[in-house]
Order: sequence, then C-alpha cells, then structure tokens
Amino acid sequence: MKGIYFINDSLCIDGKTNEESIVLQEQAIKEYLTDQNIQVSVLNPYQLKEYYTVPHALLYDLRKENMAFDYFVFYSLQAVQDFIYTYPAKWLILKSYFKEVIVIDKKTSSGQKKAI
Repeated sequence: MKGIYFINDSLCIDGKTNEESIVLQEQAIKEYLTDQNIQVSVLNPYQLKEYYTVPHALLYDLRKENMAFDYFVFYSLQAVQDFIYTYPAKWLILKSYFKEVIVIDKKTSSGQKKAI
C-alpha cells in the first residue's frame, strides 16, 4: 500500500511551538504508517522532505504524475481546514487521487484512530 502524507507547518497544537507541532504531527503519522504497513511515496525528487506542506504543490505533482495512491494521511482536520474551505473544488480533485483519506486524530482512550 502506498500513501502520501501532509503536515501543516503553521499549525500550533495544544499551545506548542511550530517546531514541536511539526514533530508531533510527523511522529503520529509515521507511527500510523508503520502500524498499517503503508509505504510513503515521494512524487517530486526535488522536495526536501518526504511529506508535503503545501496542498497546491501536492495537487500539482499528482496532476503531473497522473497516478492514484491508496492513502492520503494527515494529523487532523485542522491541518487541511483552510484549504478545504478556501478551495473546495481543488480539495475534491486532490481527494480523487486517493482511495482513502486518513485523519490521525488524538488517540482515544482505546488507542483507535479515525478515518474519513
């Protein structure tokens, strides 16, 4: 199974700094990817990180490669909320490249994660 993940580098989680929030997002997502045996795909060989921080860049690369993937993973709806509400048509196009969109939410008491 192949997936791509997104980290919002301007999201502050629970009063943490941007750097701490990025680390928190990355750790939670990587743990999920490992648990679910999802291999991270990198579309652009020139990108510095294995994750995307700009939804427009991800959409551009997806259109350029014209490939479908199994999973699009991100930490919380807050991470993509601005993009969804500002560009609803682009959000629908972006989602169409994936079989499933996974939201890694804060772990519940049972340790389950939510999928949308």
